[in-house]
Amino acid sequence: MSNNSIVPLILCGGSGTRLWPLSRESYPKQFLSIKKKDKYTLLQKTILRVLSLENLKKLILVCNEEHRFIVAEQMRELNIKDFIILLEPFGRNTAPAITLAALKSLELEEDPNLLVLSSDHEINDTKNFLDAVNTGLKFSEQSKLVTFGVVPTKPEIGYGYIKSKKPFSNNLDGSEIECFIEKPDLETAKKLVKDNRFNWNSGIFMFKSKEIIKEINQFSPEILISCKEAIKKSIFDLDFQRLDQDSFRKCENISIDIAVMEKTSKGIVIPLDAGWSDLGSWEAVWETSKKDLQGNYKEGNVILEGTKNCYLKSKDRLIVGIDLNNLVVVETRDAILISEKKSSQKLKNIVNYLKKNKIPEGRSHTKVFRPWGNYLSVVEDNRWQVKLIEVKPGEKLSLQMHHHRSEHWIIVEGTAKVEINGEVNILTENESTYIPLGSKHRLTNPGKIPLSLIEVQSGSYVGEDDIVRFEDKYGRYN
Repeated sequence: MSNNSIVPLILCGGSGTRLWPLSRESYPKQFLSIKKKDKYTLLQKTILRVLSLENLKKLILVCNEEHRFIVAEQMRELNIKDFIILLEPFGRNTAPAITLAALKSLELEEDPNLLVLSSDHEINDTKNFLDAVNTGLKFSEQSKLVTFGVVPTKPEIGYGYIKSKKPFSNNLDGSEIECFIEKPDLETAKKLVKDNRFNWNSGIFMFKSKEIIKEINQFSPEILISCKEAIKKSIFDLDFQRLDQDSFRKCENISIDIAVMEKTSKGIVIPLDAGWSDLGSWEAVWETSKKDLQGNYKEGNVILEGTKNCYLKSKDRLIVGIDLNNLVVVETRDAILISEKKSSQKLKNIVNYLKKNKIPEGRSHTKVFRPWGNYLSVVEDNRWQVKLIEVKPGEKLSLQMHHHRSEHWIIVEGTAKVEINGEVNILTENESTYIPLGSKHRLTNPGKIPLSLIEVQSGSYVGEDDIVRFEDKYGRYN
């Protein structure tokens, strides 16, 4: 008896460095609203896109340790409560992640169809996307391994290509896969797009869970063994299932394309014509954005004169552009990017340089998100730091102490419950308190509106790792 249920697998890994400085390793693009009119983040849009599918079962999300609370919070913002978050201790590419989810999905259903989606793609035509998925479901039910090939709109050297064995007669067709082609040079790409057997490789898949497990076992059996062990030895922590590090470490760092799809005889490609983009560069973001008559995309405080075909995004400061052409200008609180649009693919080299030299702007934002809210680093020096802290209603920080710094809190808005060495006080706007070095303390927002406060840190060391936690409702470790 056929089981046509669908379990969406959302892959939430990736550092998003190609959209620096907006996207960074600590808060990559899948968790951001990229365009000014976007109500939802790319992750949330990915989830909303599939909610109308029939026979939809519990969602599975795979993410890393650092982003776990961001993922859980964005699910709660959508009022989705029935989901599974698998925590990878480190990235191992898509083959292990898909293997883990396929194994986990068998705990939910006898043999569901696994719909594999990246969390950071833009798809403008939801109807065409869902039509393609439903076409894929028919092939998946026949024990085929389905991939979705994006109908090319131009010669593109940034994507791999899939060649089908036959030309497509329409967009609800499917064909056996002849071969995969790595990212081509421009001359080759120009030839490929003239042949409708070639499509871009989207990284979107659909297959029966047992079928993909069977193929992984045939072509990469060591990955299956390691993933089974990682799940068996995993531990549950709040909304999360933490995979066993030692077991998962044995997994090869390899994509599902190379591990299985390039080797299997069961591969099917279905054309996807739905305004797809992986937003893999600022040029791609510009291409998918709504522009003015001069071809400019403007967001924030931007004034232009004689400027054409540019992408300009201001978060805090005024940007003035005069007689510019084909540039990307992105301003954040702590960094400014100025680049030719075609050169924005080189950003990865810059980010690698920043990280190699331990320049903090390469990895982290000045605004840092926590499960209880967020904080913004306003100004800092070696021995002191000023932060603006926001705590969500009903949330609280861990009971903690610091070895090297004292803190002074000034309430800006809302109500704060402050515990210092067992003594509890309630503070409101314009009231303040002092937390001496070495004291055990905790901050709680008992109110119904966000709590905002200024924190002034002072001491011999003001790093984030100077925290000793005694209690924490979010299960965080020191």
